[in-house]
Amino acid sequence: MFKSIFALAACALAFTSASAYGAQENTPILIKFSHVVADNTPKGQGALLFQRLVEERLAGKVKVEVYPDSALYGDANELDALRNNEVQLLAPSLAKFEKYTKQLQVFDLPFLFDDLAAVNRFQKRAKGRQLLRAMEDHDIVGLAYWHNGMKQLSANKALLVPADAAGLSFRIQPSSVLEAQFAQLHATPQVLPFAEVFDALKNGRVQGAENPWSNISSKQLHRVQPFISETNHGVLDYMLVSNPRFWYAIPHQLRTELEGIIDEVTYEVNRQAEAANLADRQRIEASGTSRIIALNEEQRDAWRQAMQPVWQQFETVIGADVIKAAQTVNRKKRD
Repeated sequence: MFKSIFALAACALAFTSASAYGAQENTPILIKFSHVVADNTPKGQGALLFQRLVEERLAGKVKVEVYPDSALYGDANELDALRNNEVQLLAPSLAKFEKYTKQLQVFDLPFLFDDLAAVNRFQKRAKGRQLLRAMEDHDIVGLAYWHNGMKQLSANKALLVPADAAGLSFRIQPSSVLEAQFAQLHATPQVLPFAEVFDALKNGRVQGAENPWSNISSKQLHRVQPFISETNHGVLDYMLVSNPRFWYAIPHQLRTELEGIIDEVTYEVNRQAEAANLADRQRIEASGTSRIIALNEEQRDAWRQAMQPVWQQFETVIGADVIKAAQTVNRKKRD
């Protein structure tokens, strides 16, 4: 059961960060926004836009400091820093929250969402909004979903049907769902930092990977992956998060204004991410280094059917109601 906002706010009054107003009432609230990517990514641009809009509209009341490229905290310790109120905003990949809630694993389930429009519908509906609150007992509250993009499967051979992936090794993010996904294909999942993926593909340590077009392009993975199947089989998204004891200690009017700014920034981040993926797909296609394989409906249905056991495997931990809510956002009817 979720804590009420009133209970959280009462608890927040005792929280040391509720010096949200500082020792003096005229001291601006300080929000440190830490992330692990470059300024020129959609996430990086979103952080800078948030900083700029806060400065324009709430100068003297709220001050935002942005720390990109793991300058303050990295993947390994950023969530602990948030929970300890050493930073106040993060935007980690959804896969990184498995330790705090299993429900967000719904976004890793393969071939659950038909496309990014379906993901958008789910995130805006009641169940998707409810998941933003799923980690409050762990001092993490979700404020928005930020897109990176739908994932494609790249490999050193053409992947048309599920059996084509058998025997290959694929790089994955740390995720029990992604491990099960490739095990179901009789392939080998291998957890590697993103920075190591290009070299691992080049030297054959792994033979495939799953990434949005923008990740493939930014790391030049298409130069070492001759085939890319346009599967759109999963989503790589971020969640903008804060510490609830800090967030609910911000005076109501100011918090409402900050939430309005976050809505604007979220729209822009998601627009940029979608545009970047489209442009990067075209750039990869024009490079001629990779053959892009577009799955037809029959092929896509074969992949979806092959992945059904993964859905069933995680139904209990994610929640049948969450998976059902995700399925209902797809526009296409299925038997």
